Amino acid sequence: MTFTVSQIAEIISGLIEGDPNSTIHTICKIEEGIEGGLTFLANPKYTDFIYDTKASAVIVSNDFVPEKPVQATLIRTENSYLALAKLLDVYQKMKPKKTGISTQADIAKTAIIGKNVYIGAFVSIGESAIIEDNVQLYPHVFIGDNVKIGNNSILYSGAKIYTECKVGNHTIIHSGVVIGADGFGFAQQDGDHFKVPQVGNVVIGNHVEIGANTCIDRATIGSTIVHDYVKLDNLIQIAHNCEIGESSAFASQVGISGSTKIGKKTILAGQVGVAGHLKIGDNVIVGAQSGVSNNIPDNKIVLGSPAISALDEKKLIIYRKKLPELFNQINDFKLMMKKSE
Repeated sequence: MTFTVSQIAEIISGLIEGDPNSTIHTICKIEEGIEGGLTFLANPKYTDFIYDTKASAVIVSNDFVPEKPVQATLIRTENSYLALAKLLDVYQKMKPKKTGISTQADIAKTAIIGKNVYIGAFVSIGESAIIEDNVQLYPHVFIGDNVKIGNNSILYSGAKIYTECKVGNHTIIHSGVVIGADGFGFAQQDGDHFKVPQVGNVVIGNHVEIGANTCIDRATIGSTIVHDYVKLDNLIQIAHNCEIGESSAFASQVGISGSTKIGKKTILAGQVGVAGHLKIGDNVIVGAQSGVSNNIPDNKIVLGSPAISALDEKKLIIYRKKLPELFNQINDFKLMMKKSE
């Protein structure tokens, strides 16, 4: 597809500085710009590339002030990265969607299938499952009995949704995701582990995105809940009876132990581990590789293992670097005291 700069600016409510009639036929990195390409500048680390890029147009934020001439046409917006996201979303929606039901799909007679769906080869849909309108199920997706998949949701190849689980509208589930596997529940006696049947389910909200190979376990009793607009990266583990608040976002390799409740708009960076039966508040940020073993109130930024105030942990990092020097000073002081005896 080909667009003019003016058409792109209209989509993202941008202000043009340069040639509005310049044609765009691809999107490229700013450091690998080509003629006819559109790129963007969001991270200041890439600012130097804007002066040499061969891209025909660059989306920039309103506060960008060039230090020397820029050859490319600029499209100024309030938030360049968000503008790019909106533009790509429009472009994605313009592509034709897959529709139709493969003759190689296995669909139970009691399943309810909505309009304009795509069900690929070797998809399995269980008894009394509900697949609502405009859903896309790519090859080898498994949908268990009594599962509900909401309108306009997409499940990519190899996603598995166990029995009784619910997925909301406009939700994206990537390959290898398992929703509704048994939670890790065992009762101990004399050193043996007896399985506690996991009879609950998982409820996924609207506009959620779940990255590849992430696992969300079903509740022992009740529901494991992922609320609306939550964004989960690849390779995340969410245990039984957890609740993830609206608009929270977790990076790769986060692990949440059972029955922990996490508030709204909370961010967990990569490889964060959270112990069970905790409460993490709203608007919390937990730094990468932190270990959370206590409740965290709203609006806190924590870091480290065990996780403490980010400011305190940064101080400790500085102190730890000085430990060898301090150790040597103490040894020197001991030697001096011995010689003075």
